[in-house]
Amino acid sequence: MHRVLPFLRFSLVIFLLTALACPAFAEDIKTLLNKAKGGDARAQYNLGTMYANGQGVPQDYAEAVKWYRKAADQGYAEAQFNLGFKYFNGQGVPQNYAEAAKWYRKAAEQGDARAQYNLGTMYANGQSVPQDYAEAVKWYRKAADQGYSEAQYNLGFKYFTGQGVPKDYVQSYFWYSLAASRSSGEDHKKFSDARDQAAKKLTPEKLKEAQRMTREWEKAHPK
Repeated sequence: MHRVLPFLRFSLVIFLLTALACPAFAEDIKTLLNKAKGGDARAQYNLGTMYANGQGVPQDYAEAVKWYRKAADQGYAEAQFNLGFKYFNGQGVPQNYAEAAKWYRKAAEQGDARAQYNLGTMYANGQSVPQDYAEAVKWYRKAADQGYSEAQYNLGFKYFTGQGVPKDYVQSYFWYSLAASRSSGEDHKKFSDARDQAAKKLTPEKLKEAQRMTREWEKAHPK
């Protein structure tokens, strides 16, 4: 008798499970499509994401944009963010920074941290909006207050360089430290190195103050 190798046995199981699941999966897509066509914003967003990622349907950015727009027009923040992202990167639509900023803003005003961060970056770089460091700081802070590490890092950088805010190494260390504590891999090293550079600018007393601020914020905002 031939022995089935573990890998082949595993592959066979996956194949059978996939085959059995396909009819149900197809039915789920049909149900989702009907809901989306009926105006359900969440279904429209989910369908857009399936097209964006090629999950159960052919990857089609234009179709993703179509469904994201329907949900975004109903005020669905995640769809607004994703639509902004598609415009920013030119996926499914011609690249258009003004449209990206428009949709990022709508999502940002609803509290979406990713949109707040991206909108802040557009102000920092002057992409379709006037370059305005103070406005960048405003949006970075909103995302940073939600624990968004990239925004915390950028806010730390603004305090370190004095762009849009008075130069303040205590605040810089504080935000860099929070960013480092909420990141991993290369980002963690980058954020930690920045924190250490800010620490070199501080007296021992100021460093203790910044560390105390960090501990208090972490305690009030558990991960």
